[in-house]
Amino acid sequence: MDLLDFDQAELYFDEPLAQDVARLLVSAADTYGSEEAEGFLLRANLMAPQHLMVLVALYRYYFYQHRLEDALLVAESALAVVGRRLAFPETWVYLREANVGAGVMRSMGLVRFYLMVLKAAGYINLRLGHHATGQAMLEKLVELDSHDRMGGKALLEVIHQSMNEDDLQRRA
Repeated sequence: MDLLDFDQAELYFDEPLAQDVARLLVSAADTYGSEEAEGFLLRANLMAPQHLMVLVALYRYYFYQHRLEDALLVAESALAVVGRRLAFPETWVYLREANVGAGVMRSMGLVRFYLMVLKAAGYINLRLGHHATGQAMLEKLVELDSHDRMGGKALLEVIHQSMNEDDLQRRA
């Protein structure tokens, strides 16, 4: 399966969005950088907590505001929402290639989205110092993405290189 095959793949932003929620997202973009923007995003999230466009907007807001703990919570929420839609196991830990294959039959776009969120959550965990969890998430991504279409191998290589350098420094 090629995760870069976009033919007839429904993407998260193709999902219809209620006009009042869309207006809140526009207001958040117009007031970006102010406390008011977060309020618009949180209201949108209350109105459409399962909508991926809302979750992406809220995630990006927190990530670019360097509020990584909050971004991680939103990423975890997105994994849960998409995982349910794809009938994936409740947690990414139990996800297997067979689940991904069955998920592709439902929606290649959602599978790709799930894997990208898994990568993002792994990265954030690393940044927050949760090295074991972050590494495990990236290892799961690489296990499921044999062609490395999501780019997880490069992040794992950086982790392994860093661990090797740390080992060398301890031995010196």
